[in-house]
Amino acid sequence: MSSELMDALRQLAREKNIDEIEMLDRLESTLATTYKKTLDLENDARVTIDRENGRIRVFELVPVGGTEEEPVFEENDITPSDISRFAAQAAKQVITSAIREAEREQIFEEYADRIGDSVTGTVQQSDSRYTLIKIREGVEALLPPAEQPPNERYDHNQRIKALIIDVRKSSANEPSIVVSRTHPNLIKRLFELEVPEIYDGIVEIKSVAREPGLRSKIAVSSRESGLDPVGACVGPKGSRVRMVVAELRGERIDVVPWSETPSAFVGNALSPAKVSTVITNDAEHTATVIVPDDQLSLAIGKEGQNARLAAKLTGWRIDIKSVAQAMESGLAHAIAAGETMVVEEGDGRCIAETSDGIRCRNKSLPGKRYCRIHDKEAGASA
Repeated sequence: MSSELMDALRQLAREKNIDEIEMLDRLESTLATTYKKTLDLENDARVTIDRENGRIRVFELVPVGGTEEEPVFEENDITPSDISRFAAQAAKQVITSAIREAEREQIFEEYADRIGDSVTGTVQQSDSRYTLIKIREGVEALLPPAEQPPNERYDHNQRIKALIIDVRKSSANEPSIVVSRTHPNLIKRLFELEVPEIYDGIVEIKSVAREPGLRSKIAVSSRESGLDPVGACVGPKGSRVRMVVAELRGERIDVVPWSETPSAFVGNALSPAKVSTVITNDAEHTATVIVPDDQLSLAIGKEGQNARLAAKLTGWRIDIKSVAQAMESGLAHAIAAGETMVVEEGDGRCIAETSDGIRCRNKSLPGKRYCRIHDKEAGASA
């Protein structure tokens, strides 16, 4: 191998960010394997490449003693006359492999810190096994079936957005980047792209609940007084939220105001249903929500979807009752109060409050929320 070829290898190694020593070591190993097979050697071969002039020498390693663990070899020089032809072929193979590995390593290093970011790409291939997305030239991502909403199908060259959920050191035939279209944080990233107030940190998405392809809820708050966070996310005539819905293929999105008061947050989360009363039990982290009779089905939602998403969004277990059901359950006093009631402790105390907001000190009856006195009043008002 000529010194000119050595110079070319060094230049290529620098351009592709490949370790020169490692590349030459691999070339020596590849040539040793090639010559053992080509020359039909009984023993292993060793190849050396002079790092200055590129001269290649081939040796057969003939065992002459030692032990099985530490054999001793005699090196016989068997360098063939036409070594340059073999060297050029092996060099091409090693360089191609090294370049591919270097590119995979560069992709890993570039994207390893981007887990949780959104990316845009074009669909290259889609079948029942996986969907392959081209992010840019030489960079592809894998969208597994488990990360695809059930209602989505992808066409060749279709542009889609997805969330990076994993970056791994992969084999030659598998992309390093794994993306998702079902992850709740994809909604956060899409709103960041459409709502400047979120991108700038003025409006914050506090929580997300999602049933991919069907419906989602997001709770938002504002760090700036006077700014309506819901309005900022929805946009003029719904323009901003419409862009997110379009990217998610029609997935319905409810934007609700977040509140640090659990009862208010639970009530907001059940939007678009109207809520009359919310009774929270901090100890058990449960909320009993009373809604007008004509709002019950809306509050629960189709197959329980609205209630389920509200529970995910708030982190509270939610029990929804109509006014009629609440009356039958002995919650007439709560309905009559016409306001949110909070059970601060699961200590068995009566939940009734005076007009001044002072809670009754009596113990509640077994299996009920009121003491004997207030239970009678609740029954009478019912």
